[in-house]
Amino acid sequence: MSEDNRRNLTTGSGQPVGDNQHSITAGSRGPTVIQDVHLLEKLAHFNRERIPERVVHAKGAGAHGYFEVTNDEISKYTKADFLSEAGKTTPMFIRFSTVAGEAGSADTVRDPRGFAVKFYTEEGNYDLVGNNTPIFFIRDAIKFPDFIHTQKRDPRTHLKDPNMVWDFWSLSPESLHQVTYLHGDRGLPATYRHMNGYGSHTFKWVNEDGEAFWVKYHFISEQGVKSLDQATFDKIAGENPDYHTEDLFNAIEDGDFPSWKLYVQIIPYEDYKHHKWDIFDVTKTVPKDEYPRIEVGRMVLNKNPENYFAEVEQAAFSPGHFVPGIEASPDKMLQGRLFAYSDAHRYRVGANHEQIPVNRPVSGANNYQRDGFMRTDGNGGGSVNYEPNSFDGPSETDRGRIDPFEVEGQADSVNYDSEDHYTQAGDLYRLMADDEKDRLIEAIVGDLKAVKKDEIKLRQIKHFYKADPDYGRRVAEGLGLQVPEEQEV
Repeated sequence: MSEDNRRNLTTGSGQPVGDNQHSITAGSRGPTVIQDVHLLEKLAHFNRERIPERVVHAKGAGAHGYFEVTNDEISKYTKADFLSEAGKTTPMFIRFSTVAGEAGSADTVRDPRGFAVKFYTEEGNYDLVGNNTPIFFIRDAIKFPDFIHTQKRDPRTHLKDPNMVWDFWSLSPESLHQVTYLHGDRGLPATYRHMNGYGSHTFKWVNEDGEAFWVKYHFISEQGVKSLDQATFDKIAGENPDYHTEDLFNAIEDGDFPSWKLYVQIIPYEDYKHHKWDIFDVTKTVPKDEYPRIEVGRMVLNKNPENYFAEVEQAAFSPGHFVPGIEASPDKMLQGRLFAYSDAHRYRVGANHEQIPVNRPVSGANNYQRDGFMRTDGNGGGSVNYEPNSFDGPSETDRGRIDPFEVEGQADSVNYDSEDHYTQAGDLYRLMADDEKDRLIEAIVGDLKAVKKDEIKLRQIKHFYKADPDYGRRVAEGLGLQVPEEQEV
């Protein structure tokens, strides 16, 4: 395109626009005529400028960067090519987000933060879609829509409703660990730069010899972990609702590139059969004293998006995007996410969302998917669109095969074996310094005061008591409620 043509306003099809100030009408007062294709296109496109926002993680910020391996020993555990040797770098994109709020909500709210990383590897995109918490509220994907409904708006009042939130949590005791984590200091991260990230789930790594290991991911902020107090968070929410988004953008623009060290916990394959905790239960952590963290590499963010919509809003992450050497575990929450995330993108951005530049694999895509809304490549050209075929079309490779995983038992709707929802939550409470315990109790009491039914409050207090008697007693006292007799110690 010549420099002169670059300055010409055109329609989407490249037609020069003669007048962008006045509609074509029948005379100066007459009705607008349908032949004004520029007007129709302009209005039609404007009506569609907002794709459906994410149901969860709607408000977020993103950045480009790179991941560099720093440990030559990692290839002992996985055949993933991008982790094969120290010094190997892989371009990546990250999106940070809040979970419950809409796209226009404030950054500074007490909420988990999404921590979604897309690695553009030579064997396809690998997405690690986690949070800034190592655990989650529920452990079975069948409960996820109900849980998120409680975090959104009441269908009658269209207001956020603490009665829904605490009713669900009090009826779902597996949430206690995450509830405690969220209401502690780390529920109020100072910035996106000053928080850790976690894969949350247990995943499987497989090496070149076919040996399998279970793995947990920990991104540790090199800026340190910092939190703000609730009053400061509330003040910023009113004065600058985009505070975290602005901070990330400005830090990168100023050359103060945020970075994280990636560590993993490696769990021998057979340990899942006899460990005290079910290592596939995402409401639990795996003890670091048993499985120490091993350094893998370093992630650095060094480039802001050129266009927020194109790169951040259209970014589509899925826990189902694996590369050879990294696989899923039987974690029930993860198993549901493997389907749900990509399905959400097919609805929100379209069946061909992987062709959008921010999602496009640097390795290229070679398959028999054809047609669909907004196909932007050659659509396979004149090649065959089925497999198997006799025309030298792409075919499967052994490198893409998964490592077999044994299953047993009857097909049924079953729970996890462990019903201990309290020990780890109590351990977390007891790990807190006295001043953090004070802030935890203050945050929980502040939330629960807005709940109308004492039945819900008392049910939740019983969970706190089971985690730690002091925990339950202090919440009950803060709410001015009588300690349940069966919880007295």
